[in-house]
Amino acid sequence: MKTFCLAISLFLLTFTTLSAQDIDASIKNLDSRLDKLKQEQKKIKAELEQYKLQGIQRDLKKWGLPKAEAGEKIIEHSAMSLVYSEEHEQAKWVAHIVLPDIIEGSVGRSNDFRIDPKVTTGSAVEEDYFLKYLQKDSTYTYDGFGYDRGHLAPSADFRWSKTALSESYFYSNMSPQVADFNRGRWAELEGLVRGYLYHNSNTQLYVVSGPILKDDLPVIERGINKLSIPKLYFKVIADVKNKKAIAFIMPNQLITYPVESFAVSIDKVEEETGIDFFANMPDDLENNLEKQRTPNDWFPPKAKDDVEPIYAPSLPAAHFNTIQSKLYIGKGKPITVCGTVVSTKLSRKGNIFINLDKKFPNQVFTVSIFKNAAYNFSYDPVEELIGKTICVRGTVSSFGGVPSMSIKSEEAIIFYEDGAY
Repeated sequence: MKTFCLAISLFLLTFTTLSAQDIDASIKNLDSRLDKLKQEQKKIKAELEQYKLQGIQRDLKKWGLPKAEAGEKIIEHSAMSLVYSEEHEQAKWVAHIVLPDIIEGSVGRSNDFRIDPKVTTGSAVEEDYFLKYLQKDSTYTYDGFGYDRGHLAPSADFRWSKTALSESYFYSNMSPQVADFNRGRWAELEGLVRGYLYHNSNTQLYVVSGPILKDDLPVIERGINKLSIPKLYFKVIADVKNKKAIAFIMPNQLITYPVESFAVSIDKVEEETGIDFFANMPDDLENNLEKQRTPNDWFPPKAKDDVEPIYAPSLPAAHFNTIQSKLYIGKGKPITVCGTVVSTKLSRKGNIFINLDKKFPNQVFTVSIFKNAAYNFSYDPVEELIGKTICVRGTVSSFGGVPSMSIKSEEAIIFYEDGAY
């Protein structure tokens, strides 16, 4: 009996050992197959990226390039093309295409700023923006000249391609921008372009960006090449598939007005720069796109009802628009602020909140009527004020950084129609 039990035990041990070996072999086999699939996937992605880059150059030539003037050379990179101004040591314009691939793109910033080898006359260099000195501890100290290396074609527009993103750091794609501009409204405009594709992922955008270059521009005196410092920048955008276009001209400075305040037609940018955009398009399509100026077509759905602040010089004396109101936060001085009611809300506690010009979460000015003051109104502000252009008088405070005004009676509100009371 003992012999029989021992035999059974040996059999079971052998079976268990064989089963364990089979499991380990299966795991090893599947890991090997998975690794091969990953390698194949990597190879396919690299090949696909190259075809997409070729497609960008094809489409740029077909639809997206401005007209090159006599003596100008169009420099082609993997995903952008440009004309370089030797006189100003920066691009006159940079054209590129933003693909819906940015939605899933995950390539990070490379920060490999470098000379553009295709600019035969020599592009700008690092020493045009700052100097750096190596210290004994192997760190650097920096002596900046006061300007950011501002991208014309933003690197984030290429985050689906390591090659294209890296090339966006050529100095030919840089221009000296005030930090508050580069990191403020200019960056916001770049985000607006990408945001459009999140809601219209069935298309691609043709974008041309650049400085407005003039003969009398100041220069960075301490830089090697003495780069011109632009006063204005432009960006033109076209969705050819959906036949929509818009353009922007923005000053190179701290901007408090919202991006849409700087929207213009492409025709207007052509007038200011002398550049013939989208010159290879059929004339009827080009003319249709370049006359458009409809900012709301380019903003997220929640912002569709937002409006531009009232043009300040059109207001009566001692009246301010919603952007100017920020200057009076905490001053304790009653002022009159004018704007369009784009949203109203009655809270659970019975308080009324009214946003002028921009809705939550992008509000720029909020009027509050607390519950204990609501009975002072002969009408329902929530229903009656929506869509109306009004002026409100009171002191301005800050609510989460947003200019706000609390009013207690309907006498604090005056309806503003066509610039007159």
